[in-house]
Amino acid sequence: MGPAVVPQPGAALLDAYEVALPQVYGYLLRRCGDRAVAEDLTSEVFLAAVGARDEVGLPWLIGTARHKLVDQWRRTAREDRTLTEAAWPCEDSDPWDARLDVLLARQVLAGLAPQHQAALVLRHVDDLPVPQVAAALGRTLHATEALLSRARTAFRLAYEEVGHD
Repeated sequence: MGPAVVPQPGAALLDAYEVALPQVYGYLLRRCGDRAVAEDLTSEVFLAAVGARDEVGLPWLIGTARHKLVDQWRRTAREDRTLTEAAWPCEDSDPWDARLDVLLARQVLAGLAPQHQAALVLRHVDDLPVPQVAAALGRTLHATEALLSRARTAFRLAYEEVGHD
């Protein structure tokens, strides 16, 4: 009789992945209603499972999915607040108009080049100082300042164009 076969630790995770993937994804999709977000969060859940020291089962995965979803909602709320404040600094502005303006700003931001999106979000949504934006993007300070200037110009032009439609 040969040596006993010891299962690989990753094999249990792969088994859990195959069984739990539809349930975790379905849980997230039903709550956020956005396939892309649900897919991203599902991948984050299973990446967290890879680093988990405890045994990972469906309850753990669903709990982690819940936490990832709450984090996503917080990020979205923070972005909305920042965009609302930037768009409507006056206290007497109509909240409905501010919400529409935030949606328009998101639409315009989504249409920009990826490097412009990243620079603007890091600087104005995440509120990072320019040196930290430069470090996050792997650019020099001066290159980042120039990128931010071009990104602001592109955003303003696109915003004015979309706003007139």
